[in-house]
Amino acid sequence: MNSLKNKTILITGASRGIGREIALRAAKDGANVVIAAKSDVPHPKLPGTIQSVAAEVEELGGRALALKLDVRDEENIAEVVREIKETFGGLDILVNNASAISISNTENTPMKRFDLMFSVNVRGTFACSQACLPLLKKSENGHILNMAPPLSMEQRWFQNHVAYTMSKYGMSMCTLGMSGEFKPFGIAVNSLWPKTTIATAAIEVNFPKEIMEASRIPAIVADAAHVILTRNSREFTGHFCVDEVILREAGVKDFSHYAVNKEVSLFPDFFLSE
Repeated sequence: MNSLKNKTILITGASRGIGREIALRAAKDGANVVIAAKSDVPHPKLPGTIQSVAAEVEELGGRALALKLDVRDEENIAEVVREIKETFGGLDILVNNASAISISNTENTPMKRFDLMFSVNVRGTFACSQACLPLLKKSENGHILNMAPPLSMEQRWFQNHVAYTMSKYGMSMCTLGMSGEFKPFGIAVNSLWPKTTIATAAIEVNFPKEIMEASRIPAIVADAAHVILTRNSREFTGHFCVDEVILREAGVKDFSHYAVNKEVSLFPDFFLSE
């Protein structure tokens, strides 16, 4: 299977960036795409709403369902799952993409920000996975994909941003544990992380302009996600995937078209840099 045609995919944080790009890639196959995010009205500084992405999905040949979702609210999550069942009859894929970020050390991380990262990244991933499980059990090729880094318990990955690393590793630990737990149901649980920084609003807000120039566009992550999500869920699970590695395994050799600026050396993601 190398297509998501007629598959139903729920993507959290799908109003912009990587989530939007995964939605558009699935739409090209003719998938049923559930665009779930908090952004249902235009943001003064950031592009994209669930409705604008839904329109793009429909234009590309997919079926779209735009639903407002705050992954911190389990009642809201349950509502979304009910609407998916009523609209499409089931669910094949959950992409836990919604994420909060703060690249700050312990002294400069307000507890409000700490709580936001843990409630969105860890709790949101767990809650969405839990709520979607009954529908995923009925899928012929059920997948959960967490946008989270490979686990590596070394000091260097924590010391400059302890809270953020713990919250993202919480998502990674969901992959580790749930891949074993859900294996008897034929549901794959994998993580995906970029080899380089990706040109998203998170990079634009949290990093210098030079890093945006040295990034790749979100399409590389979406293409890698597509490779994972079209694999046999009973055979490919429990992996911490890196976008470029997955695409190389799939036969991609030229990555130049993913670069924001081909003249600039790529900036490695800080969870993978040496």
